Amino acid sequence: MTRTARRRWSREFSGEIDGIALGDHGPVFLHGYDPPAGGKWIDDVIPGKLVAYDRHSGDELWRSPCEVGYGRGFGSGLGEEDDVVVLGPCVSGHRIARMSRSTGELIGAREIEPFDQALVFGDTSITVASHRVNGIATSPMIEVWTHAVDGERYHIAGRSGASVLVTYTDLNRRTQGVHRLDVASGDYAGPFLEADLPVIHDLSCDDHLAVLLLGSRPLRAGGPEALTVAAFGTEGGGEARPLWQRVVANDSIDELPDVSILVDSGKLYVTRGAILEVWDGLSARPLGELTLPGLDERVAWSVRQGAALLAEETRASIFELPA
Repeated sequence: MTRTARRRWSREFSGEIDGIALGDHGPVFLHGYDPPAGGKWIDDVIPGKLVAYDRHSGDELWRSPCEVGYGRGFGSGLGEEDDVVVLGPCVSGHRIARMSRSTGELIGAREIEPFDQALVFGDTSITVASHRVNGIATSPMIEVWTHAVDGERYHIAGRSGASVLVTYTDLNRRTQGVHRLDVASGDYAGPFLEADLPVIHDLSCDDHLAVLLLGSRPLRAGGPEALTVAAFGTEGGGEARPLWQRVVANDSIDELPDVSILVDSGKLYVTRGAILEVWDGLSARPLGELTLPGLDERVAWSVRQGAALLAEETRASIFELPA
């Protein structure tokens, strides 16, 4: 039976939201910007701002201008030194910036290589561009490794323990697979999944589990396709250990639903429109089905420790999920 998730709080945001950061505890953070009148801006980047809210009450704790603005590529997360870390565009390229989690004060910022996706962890941050994957020591804000191979195009990264899993396209075969890299050094640790798949739409990981959203047809083919969620064990540092797979949509419908996946603490969260399904990550056993108002209009969402942070264009909400 589908029920509506309990909303702990909801707040309107002054401006438009383009990113969020949510940890196991402490404040939640919204990154956004003030759109210029008429939608015109002289540069490629609109200046950004970061706002912190109390996790339980939704009270605003602080707001501060941010060295990272709105444009190509974005990532955010929490550092190891009472800091919130934001990566993204600035007027002179791309930057990583660290700000005090308690006050919003700028701790430091450095320019980095441009990217399309970024993940932030206390020790290492990962950026992905089409032609390379970079590892950045988070607190020093220094790029320490790069993975790049001719004939490969990179798409999505996830972290599982000491490994970075990266989806890629073999440009000669036009098929996709997943590499495993060492998170500290960037060294290639072998194939996680060989490049035998038509298309990988999404990837999410925790320390023991990697879940992929797979399509049955290459992107260049177009048209309807089957969507399959597939889970793999990541222990051992080698190739994937298949656990289960389940079709979530197929060719019998004219238009595929907007599906996304997220893994947290062994649970898999699958979104379809405004519906959030919760599955056991190891077995695919259904644990519940919830409606999250605004989920179908999401800009960003995340789940940590039973709390779901949902950002729409100008509003953010915290929902409580079943344990």
